[in-house]
Amino acid sequence: MTLFHSTLALVLAFATTETASAQAYVPIADDAQAQTVVLTGHDLSVAQVVAIARHGAKVSLSAAARQRSADAYGLLLEAAAEGVSVYWFNRGAGDQRETVIFAGDPTTPENTALLKARQLANFARGETGSSGPEIDHEDVIRAMMAVRANTMSYEAASPGLTQMLLDLINHDITPVVHARGSLGEGDLAPMGELGRVMIGQGEVHYKGQRMPAAQALQQAGLTPLAPFGADDAALVSTDAWFTANSALLVADAGNMLQWADLGTAMALTGMNSSVTPLSMPAQSNRPYPWLNWDAARVLDMVRGGYLLQDDPGRIIQDPESLRASTQRIGSAWQSWADLRDSVVIAMNVSDHNPAVRPGLKPGDSWELSTPQMMKFHVKGGPLSHGQGGYILSDANWDPYPLANQVEAFTIATANMGVILLERMERFSNPFFTGVKRTDVMTPDQARSLPSPEPYLGADLWIEISGLINPVVPQGQPIIATVEDLQGETRLKVNRARQAVDLTTHLLALDLITSSNWVEIRKAQDPARRFGTAPTALLAGLRTILPLQPHAGPSYAEDAVYGLITTTPAARFYAGGPAMPLGGPVPVAQARR
Repeated sequence: MTLFHSTLALVLAFATTETASAQAYVPIADDAQAQTVVLTGHDLSVAQVVAIARHGAKVSLSAAARQRSADAYGLLLEAAAEGVSVYWFNRGAGDQRETVIFAGDPTTPENTALLKARQLANFARGETGSSGPEIDHEDVIRAMMAVRANTMSYEAASPGLTQMLLDLINHDITPVVHARGSLGEGDLAPMGELGRVMIGQGEVHYKGQRMPAAQALQQAGLTPLAPFGADDAALVSTDAWFTANSALLVADAGNMLQWADLGTAMALTGMNSSVTPLSMPAQSNRPYPWLNWDAARVLDMVRGGYLLQDDPGRIIQDPESLRASTQRIGSAWQSWADLRDSVVIAMNVSDHNPAVRPGLKPGDSWELSTPQMMKFHVKGGPLSHGQGGYILSDANWDPYPLANQVEAFTIATANMGVILLERMERFSNPFFTGVKRTDVMTPDQARSLPSPEPYLGADLWIEISGLINPVVPQGQPIIATVEDLQGETRLKVNRARQAVDLTTHLLALDLITSSNWVEIRKAQDPARRFGTAPTALLAGLRTILPLQPHAGPSYAEDAVYGLITTTPAARFYAGGPAMPLGGPVPVAQARR
């Protein structure tokens, strides 16, 4: 069975599933278990997150990253022993920030017993409550764990906590996590559910079965974690859920945009378009790198085709939705690049409060030697192996600018999506096409073309357009008014991912329409050539949508949507001009 046929069978199986079943848990492909991603804290990529989250790649922590975390943990313990006030350790958190939890050396028998009991209770509680529906895609939770394992190498996590997080990933133990509860200023609620699993509470998916966490840990040969120090803070004080979802967004959006470029090449070919807007002189008059690159890319796709040959039936200028396709898609690529770059930063830095910085000295920055900052200076002693440093309260959990860039990409996606909707409609007007299908095809040939659902495009567009209003900035003062900002990143990234998915459905309809018109152009003149990419894509589409009577419009859209979401666009077009600023596009295969 070919990839196309297996994809089609899978998509049709989902299409006939009842609504309730559509919310069932979706496990990962688990086809990259031989791969190991080494987490360094510096260079985790979106492609690596996809490999871990969607394909079951293993993880390990580099020696330098493990040592960095151990140094931070030692500095934390030493700070308390020296009497330095540390937020969320020997002092409380939130509205309890001035409450003294314990005093002195945390490793004395009395303090050890206190901290063990306190940490165990915090892990059992999950820090804060989460609620709502369960996250039904395993890849989201695995991505969250992978991102936190990488960024936690900067935090004062106990060695046991660090190892347990790696073990959950590598033993394919995926905690059951609920979708609601995070306000975006740190993803405490979903991260807290990971903590419960680590001590053997809560539920997980393990080896294809849902079971109690304690049972899964036992079957995997793992001992439940005995948290210590400030392990609760080290685990949950992070935006790892949002960052992980943003990484998957980048992967899915990169795939969709590559296909959108293929769709533009197919639409121009089907319309018998003028390609003058894509040419170097026109593009050099407006030197936006991403727009110029996208135009050059699409022009390269149709190179060798009839659009570059003289045709007396070709009009001088296309409707705006075709003429400006690369302007809108190139702009979406630019927004995607900004989002990608910010995600890569977020995955490779600390987003934790407090900032634990072993090795810093008072002379390293002018402010560090001031009386205020010296209150948080750790001189160094036995618990830190003589190493000093600073532990400073911060706002590094605030999810900006990434939260802004996620919303900006949602808007850019919608501004791109409207061209798909509009250019499909232009094919119905002989004023633009110059010919009707019945002019060049027999009735049987015309009926053999796949039929896109006539109402679906408008329905999809209405849903997309409802996603582009930004989430209202919130300032609800809670926790004794200490916490008075809410980033609402859960809503923002969910909207963005939904916009990409809906636009992919719209793109499927666009491809059906434009490929039909390529067939009409072929019937109009069998000697025509269409360029490398449209020719290859047309053959691929005909593998899943042969020219014969079809089961119905939804069948065609489902089949093409399945092709887009499971097949890299590079299968039909590889090469072309180099992407601005370099960097490969992370392709999300088998994402649903």
